[in-house]
Amino acid sequence: MAGLIQRTAQSIDDMWHSIWHESSRTEKIIIAIALLVTGLAIPVIPIVWIARFIAK
Repeated sequence: MAGLIQRTAQSIDDMWHSIWHESSRTEKIIIAIALLVTGLAIPVIPIVWIARFIAK
């Protein structure tokens, strides 16, 4: 079970890096606005932080 949680956290961390770190400034702004407008920023941001903590 711990391995599954670790792999899931690593996958979320990898996805976050591929979306956020490889995007231009304009793309980051569009992503941030879309998350805020849809209300997804509230659950997404803590999930990513927790996943990054577990992945490391």
